[in-house]
Amino acid sequence: MQPVAQHFLKIKQFKRSLFKMKALVLTGKKQLALQELPTPTVAANEVLVNTAYAGICGTDRALYAGLPGSADAVPPIVLGHENSGTVAAIGAAVTNVKVGDRVTVDPNIYCGQCEYCLTDRPELCDHLSAVGVTRNGGLEQSFTAPASVVYRVPDNVSLKAAATTEPISCAVHGLKLLKLTPYQKALVIGDGFMGQIFAQLLQAYGVHQVDLAGRNDQKLAFNHDKFSVTRTFNTTRDTLPADYDVVIEAVGLPQTQEQAVEATKKGAQVLMFGVGKPDQTFSMNTYEVYQKQLTIQGAFINPYAFKDSLALLASGQLDVESLISHEVGLEQVEDVLNGQVSGVSKAVVKVQ
Repeated sequence: MQPVAQHFLKIKQFKRSLFKMKALVLTGKKQLALQELPTPTVAANEVLVNTAYAGICGTDRALYAGLPGSADAVPPIVLGHENSGTVAAIGAAVTNVKVGDRVTVDPNIYCGQCEYCLTDRPELCDHLSAVGVTRNGGLEQSFTAPASVVYRVPDNVSLKAAATTEPISCAVHGLKLLKLTPYQKALVIGDGFMGQIFAQLLQAYGVHQVDLAGRNDQKLAFNHDKFSVTRTFNTTRDTLPADYDVVIEAVGLPQTQEQAVEATKKGAQVLMFGVGKPDQTFSMNTYEVYQKQLTIQGAFINPYAFKDSLALLASGQLDVESLISHEVGLEQVEDVLNGQVSGVSKAVVKVQ
C-alpha cells in the first residue's frame, strides 16, 4: 500500500474509533461480554453522558442471575443504574443541563399516564422503564437518558460519591413513607452498604437514637465510632430488644424480616426494605401486629428523591465514600457479580 493510501486509511480508522465505545453487555444469564458499540445519539429530549462511575448493587446481581429487578432486563442489555458522569451532548429541547456539567442520573422513567402515575404513586408505574435495566446503562463509556432524570451534581460532591445517589434515594423514599420524630428509637437490621446508609440517614432526619444490628463486628464498631450509632448488636450471638419505635430491615432474608417485627414496641413502624427472592415468605404473629398496632411498610425504588439525596451529600450529613470498599474496571465487574471478589461492601466501576 502506498504511503498516502496508508495515511488516509489511518484517518478513516481514527474517525471510526471516535464513534465506538467500550460496553459491558449482558448477553444472557450469567454471561457478560466486553464489546465495542456505537456511541449513542441523543433524541431531542435526551442527554448523552460520558460515564465516570457506575455502582454495582444487589439488583445488578439479580439481573445477572436472570432474576427481575425494578423491571425485567432482556439481553442483550448494558447494566448500570447507579451512575455519574459528564454531559457530552444534549438534545435540542434540553434546558436543565449543558455540555460539561457533572451529573448523576435517576434510572427510573415513568409513563405519566397510568393509574399509579396519575394518583401520585409513580414508583408503581405500570410501564416503568429504567436506565441500566430496560435500556442501556452506565457499564459503558457513554449512555443516554431523558433530561427529566438527569441531575447536576453539587460542586463539593465527587463523581465517585454521586454514583451512589440512586441507592441513597431509595433509602430516602423509604424514610419518607414513615412518620419520623426526634423522640423515636430506631434499629437498622443489616450492616451492608444500605444498612449503613440508613444508620446515617435516620440521624440526619433527627431520630435521637439509632442502633445497628449485623454480623460483621468490624463494620458494627466502625459505625459506632465514626457515625455515632448508639448501640450495636451481632445477630449471631445477641438478642435484639423488643423496644423500638422504628425498625429498618435492610437484608431481605426471612429470619431478619421476622427479627424486624419482633424488635418492635407498641405503635412501631417496620420498613421492609431488603429485597427477598420472588417466591420468599416469612412468618409473623398476626395477633402481635394487631395488639401492638404495628405499621409494616414496603418501599419500592425512589420517586423524586434525588434532590434530597444530593442535598444530604452536599451538606456532609451523609458520608458514602467511607463505605465504598472496592473500585474496579469494566473487566472486573463479572468477578464482583459472581462472588469471586471477597469482602465487598460497596463496589463502584471506574468507567472513564
